Amino acid sequence: MNQDLSATVDDDIELVELWATNNGAGVRLDAWLAEQLPDFSRSRLQKLIELGQVLVDGQPRDKKYKLQGTEQLSVRIPPPQPLDLVPENIPLDILYEDEQMLILNKAAGMVVHPSAGHETGTLVHALLAHCPLSAIGGVQRPGIVHRLDRDTTGVMVVAKTDFAHQHLQAQIQSKVARREYLGVVSGAPQQPEGIVDLPIGRHPIDRQKQSILPIEAGGRSAQTHWQVLERLGDFTLVKFRLATGRTHQIRVHSTRLGYPIVGDPLYGNARSIKVNLPGQALHAWQLELTHPLSGGQIVAEAPLPPHFEKLLAVLRSRQGRHW
Repeated sequence: MNQDLSATVDDDIELVELWATNNGAGVRLDAWLAEQLPDFSRSRLQKLIELGQVLVDGQPRDKKYKLQGTEQLSVRIPPPQPLDLVPENIPLDILYEDEQMLILNKAAGMVVHPSAGHETGTLVHALLAHCPLSAIGGVQRPGIVHRLDRDTTGVMVVAKTDFAHQHLQAQIQSKVARREYLGVVSGAPQQPEGIVDLPIGRHPIDRQKQSILPIEAGGRSAQTHWQVLERLGDFTLVKFRLATGRTHQIRVHSTRLGYPIVGDPLYGNARSIKVNLPGQALHAWQLELTHPLSGGQIVAEAPLPPHFEKLLAVLRSRQGRHW
């Protein structure tokens, strides 16, 4: 992909020039743009398409337009609107912090950034009250390099500067950063480990869910490595490592394997465990990355939350184990 950034007649608007290649043939316009411009959410890119800010060979196209792999694309990106979010004094569990970034342990039930139905009380609101943030994520997502689902707990990195944001995001995209999760699944995988390599996209009917979706239908490549850590009868403690970071990726891939995450309200089954869970038993346990300035390696670990520890204790007691 060749890309050239230059200012248009209006100096406040950036013009991004892109050229599709054979690899883009048959891919939806919005899906292809999301792959090429990972700093922008797919919904924002779709909005730009709807507003006629995206031209394919000089012509506006629908978001569902299938590329032929030979087109020149122009994307006009208006400047972000002034940040009007009100900082909120919400406690943060900070694992590491310096002038470039901070790493925190996100609590269950906390939404990462504002969205419909979550206009206040998000992690972004808490961060704005704590420190300056990178502006690359836009008005609603300042500093957010990657996200965790609302009820997924654990380690996240947040960028304070634009330089750190770009550096950290590049590490994630190039798989230099290493993200590992712990999850309790329903069922007992026969194999000790494996890889799920299946594209994920928005569910065609239930818009709250993601699903396994072919690339040509708008899905995005997704790869999850998994390894059994402990067998607990009809349940299993599994370590997951992400090679990509699609929405609900572990939850969708685990369900596709036939072993949904315990407590998952969207993808789980109805099996009941006498433990009060806030949602899916999924925890971002460890994040390993390179510091944007020093180049040193940072490994941050987030301890298991109490509800996860209790779940393991209950399952182990059923097996006659006491850890």
